[in-house]
Amino acid sequence: MKLYDNVIRAALEELENFAPQIWTYDASQVWPDAGESQLVLGRDAAYELGGSGLPAVHYTCVTQDKGLVGEDQVLLYGPDLGELQADAPYARIALLGVRPLNGDDEAVYRALRDMEFVRYHVFPRGYMFRVSTENFREQVRVSKQARQEGISFRRVGFDFIQKYRENPNILQVKLIFVTRPDGPYQAFQAQARQAAGITRTLTHILDGLPTDCSACQLKPVCDQVEGMRELHFGQKKK
Repeated sequence: MKLYDNVIRAALEELENFAPQIWTYDASQVWPDAGESQLVLGRDAAYELGGSGLPAVHYTCVTQDKGLVGEDQVLLYGPDLGELQADAPYARIALLGVRPLNGDDEAVYRALRDMEFVRYHVFPRGYMFRVSTENFREQVRVSKQARQEGISFRRVGFDFIQKYRENPNILQVKLIFVTRPDGPYQAFQAQARQAAGITRTLTHILDGLPTDCSACQLKPVCDQVEGMRELHFGQKKK
């Protein structure tokens, strides 16, 4: 499963010149999860991550290369939730180390989607998501009460990791948060688009469409992604 490896490497390279805070996962320090979608009204919000038209990017990538993910950790580049005083730019990148995915191509695709959809089952208390899958935005409204109670990316990240690790195919999680004003958000946006293109190409393969590369709109993705062409023609032979 090398399909997303180049996207992961590109994200890590963008952050090489910045020093993060790093926390190893501790199940005893998970921020309380509300268990369901919650509403944080504007009057109750301390600020918004990605508010006021600021960047707000999210995407998920999987890999079987353990070295690209490492142990379960949360990395933060920029001010923490308790330090922010106003709306801020934001990115959340989830890198998932996975076990070899068995079964036919459709089973692999479904397994990947299940891992990606974990984010829709995480509800950190006082941390309300608004997600747009079309433009890869994940805008977050943080409540004043949660800020007073000491909410942090460390503990929110642990909540994400706890939920990801409930999926038996996920072995490692590196969760990256970025709030730096000078963060590489445009690059992240491009990487999110590339990751989505890879997933769309998998859908294309499963649809059993003709594999005439010269006529395929997704040819640029296959040209750039290691293993995609082999997967494509492997599906054709079945």
